[in-house]
Amino acid sequence: MSVSTTSVVFSGKTPVSDATKQKVLAAAAALGYTGPDPRAASLRLGRSGIVGVVFQDHLGNVFLDPVVTQMMDGLADAVAPLGAGLLLLRDDEGGAGAPSEPSLRTAPIDAAVLIGCSPRMREQLEVMQARGIPVVVIEGDGGSDVPRIDLDNREAQREVAQHVRGLGHTDVVLLTLPVDALRTPGWITDDRQITNPVTGTRLAGARDAFPDAQAFAARASSIDEGLAAGRAILGSHVPTAVIAQSDLLAAGMIRAAEEAGLRVPEDISVTGFDGVTVDGLAPYVLTTMAQPANDKGRAAGEALAARLDGRDAASFRFTCTFRMGNTTAVPRG
Repeated sequence: MSVSTTSVVFSGKTPVSDATKQKVLAAAAALGYTGPDPRAASLRLGRSGIVGVVFQDHLGNVFLDPVVTQMMDGLADAVAPLGAGLLLLRDDEGGAGAPSEPSLRTAPIDAAVLIGCSPRMREQLEVMQARGIPVVVIEGDGGSDVPRIDLDNREAQREVAQHVRGLGHTDVVLLTLPVDALRTPGWITDDRQITNPVTGTRLAGARDAFPDAQAFAARASSIDEGLAAGRAILGSHVPTAVIAQSDLLAAGMIRAAEEAGLRVPEDISVTGFDGVTVDGLAPYVLTTMAQPANDKGRAAGEALAARLDGRDAASFRFTCTFRMGNTTAVPRG
């Protein structure tokens, strides 16, 4: 068999007869040959077949959020035709004491998707651009020359807040996503810098309707963190409504309200954001904004494919949809 015929059998890119295929595979089995080394192929092609996906969160936590799962499904589907796989990275260079872990600076990636764009990501973004690595940012700002897949976070959060205001609520607390890399929970004071772009934009949208509302930052987007934040909020003051920046936080807030003997929505209204399915929330159906998370990831993958092919990739902005549930009502009394 020629080298080209053997290569075709293992790659599967060109049809060959069954007899030829079996002859090649039998010879390979006799020699203990398992097929071409992908590392050698990457040298020949000048590509690794790896797309880096960079998170600000601990990687052990990212898939606990169903929004991330849906987004990654869309991204994986979009890059599959490229023959590429996804490598999950953090934006902290692997962390102290773990210099051997891959980072944006060291991983052999063909392209990268940045989830948000923290100050640390911006520093590494300059390195990637100098190396000619295509980059796409999801819900963050990488600069005018970096394609951006965005969401109408401010407008969507404003719409939810206006719904709450329209019901007659004035005593409202805003429950936010983490404000920075430290992820310290607590009340957001005027001097606290918000480096998480999604948190800041959604907070601005809520304050378009409630400019004087207090805001409490959760440690993460999860039911447990929403419960912890809810306990802290209700331990200080019982508002008539809480506007949460994720459905998971809203679900935790509802648990905290029930724990405190409050009825939802008769005593306290609660809204979410994302439009995901939250297990164990029945009989509640959240009033929330539904975002197209899968489409967001797919759009990022398609933008990367265009950049790798030498084509321009435009930024794109998705729109959320308001969903009325049974967790909001007119204020008590």
